[in-house]
Amino acid sequence: MRHARPVLFLSSVLLLLSAPAGAADCIACHEKSSPQIVADWKLSKHSGNAVGCEACHGDGHTTMIDAAKATLPTPETCEVCHEARVAQFMKGKHALAWVSMNAMPTIHAQPVALIAGMKGCGGCHKIGTKSEADLKAIATSGGRLHGNASCDACHTRHTFSVKEARQPQACQTCHMGFDHPQWEMYSASKHGVRYLLKQNGTLPEGTPAPTCQACHMPSGDHEVRAPWGFLAVRLPLPEDPQWKADRITILQGLQVLDPDGKPTARLDAVKAADIARLDEASWVQGRAKMVAVCTQCHSADFATGELKKGDDMIREADHLMAEAIRIVAGLYKDGVIPKPAGAGLAFPDLLTFHDAANPIEQRLFVMFLEHRMRAFQGTFHANPDYALWYGWSEMRRDLTEIRHLAEEMRAAKARKG
Repeated sequence: MRHARPVLFLSSVLLLLSAPAGAADCIACHEKSSPQIVADWKLSKHSGNAVGCEACHGDGHTTMIDAAKATLPTPETCEVCHEARVAQFMKGKHALAWVSMNAMPTIHAQPVALIAGMKGCGGCHKIGTKSEADLKAIATSGGRLHGNASCDACHTRHTFSVKEARQPQACQTCHMGFDHPQWEMYSASKHGVRYLLKQNGTLPEGTPAPTCQACHMPSGDHEVRAPWGFLAVRLPLPEDPQWKADRITILQGLQVLDPDGKPTARLDAVKAADIARLDEASWVQGRAKMVAVCTQCHSADFATGELKKGDDMIREADHLMAEAIRIVAGLYKDGVIPKPAGAGLAFPDLLTFHDAANPIEQRLFVMFLEHRMRAFQGTFHANPDYALWYGWSEMRRDLTEIRHLAEEMRAAKARKG
């Protein structure tokens, strides 16, 4: 008899949990279990247009014990109402973020928490579209792995605010830090300072002040891409003989070209991930699009001149980078340090990142992915300090260190006979 009350209570709870729920019950239940989600949704245009929970999450989840039946939205879910924007998104680099991350040769050596668990690269690259296998993994993990949607990376759920997504801070979480500090560059540039002063009311609302979206998503176009691509390498090769030789060396360091300058299998992966611009037409089209944006505030001559300074900085950075790559390649050739495992490559693999085996290769990785990126990105984003002190100057220091390390390593090998 002393167990009757607990058994009766448990039976009542199970009956309550298994009771069918109507659409209105989603709100009634979630106002208790996750009230701020409901508050977000009530602020949204979805709420005002009677777009309820089931439109995005399906109608399979009706009780507290079947939450796993709730579906998680994908870009295709948003496409039902936002067809044009999703079509634009699918043509841009954001849609390829997941593919490009997984194309990195040693990415799967990182802890699951950083990639599939979204606490490292995966935390931003989850914006990219997923394969069927990825979506199945998400479903079986209860949504804890990989991420699922893409639109909500900028239009934060469950408000999905257009106004929020138009603010430069919407880009800040991903576009900051080691190899892509665009937020730091932009927010400290004159463009960014003017917009932040406009946000806090110092400057009038009508003050011209570009945001990230104004330059990279003109008229709300969701096909986000930069003319040079993420790594600032492109084809065809330049006519300038020195720059041509330097870019070939960098492409060899990316393992896109083999030691003889011929395309490798990795070129297909670069194409699939759209990491680089591989034809003149796409670069010209992207540059024309950017000039059109700049001329809303500047003259065409000024705009093209400033953008050419970015091109020139890439050329200067490539010259430093190529010398460093050749120094390390020379160490491989002379047997001072072992070549990368796997294919007996003649050039260091710049995309192995922190998994490079030797300190001199590690310095080369930092030179390429941190300092070279900052040199040209800082120039294009009108941030003098990043272009010089965090970019080109650091590359000069990297090259000095690489030269010195190489000399020491060769001397050590000579002493050993």
